[in-house]
Amino acid sequence: MPKATPKKVERNARLRWIPIAQIRVSPQAQRELNEARANKIAANLDLEQIGTPTVSERDGHFWVIDGQHRIEALRRFGFGDDTFQCWVYTDLSEEEEAEVFLKLNDTLTVDVFSKFRIGVEAGRAEECDIDRIVRAQGLRVSKDRIDGAVRAVGTLGRVYRRSDGPTLGRTLRIIRDGFGDAGLEAPVIDGLGYVTQRYNGQLDDEDLVTKLGNLRGGVAGLLNQAELTHRQTGRPKGQCIAATFVTIANRRRKGPSRLNDWWSE
Repeated sequence: MPKATPKKVERNARLRWIPIAQIRVSPQAQRELNEARANKIAANLDLEQIGTPTVSERDGHFWVIDGQHRIEALRRFGFGDDTFQCWVYTDLSEEEEAEVFLKLNDTLTVDVFSKFRIGVEAGRAEECDIDRIVRAQGLRVSKDRIDGAVRAVGTLGRVYRRSDGPTLGRTLRIIRDGFGDAGLEAPVIDGLGYVTQRYNGQLDDEDLVTKLGNLRGGVAGLLNQAELTHRQTGRPKGQCIAATFVTIANRRRKGPSRLNDWWSE
């Protein structure tokens, strides 16, 4: 019986020589350029070790999907007018480019903020829903120090996954109204997320907002109380922050309106 002819295993991308000057960066589908990283690659440039960047040919241009720091290093080294071998995809949408970036970087160290932003651009369900929830509270996911910025991307995902979207939205709303921007930090979001999940219909949101607004020391006062509990009990800090929120919520409340002690459940 004759041997079957081996089939070629081919990628969708093709290796091509691309003019470096024609390669562009899409801010929607790439992490922010790290100047120090690009300079380090340029200073230690080794063409045998630099690998093969991935680009997308779209609208008459070549857009970087993976490898913008290497491309920038080549420019800084003096290769800006030369060609370089790249893997080239054709006719991808910006959403598809973002999805390719995420797949290529699954095993690489990419900061969580970049993955979130690119996940939104790629239309991934979880990232898009979290982004919608944050914006519904008049906030935004951003690294910038601007009003209403939430930088704790990893914590947003953690609260969302262990509970649901409404719980995350409620958590952010209470923090926004009780503490303002000062409360939009990872430990606070995580701790209150536990409380809104566990007590759900029992929690009086407006009463808690008022108490947080009047709390001596504000956010720092909350975290100091939680740190004291952590030292005394050795319990995880996130749980201690949750317990502190419950203690605050129970002030001046009696009978059925009081929440069960955090540690009793």
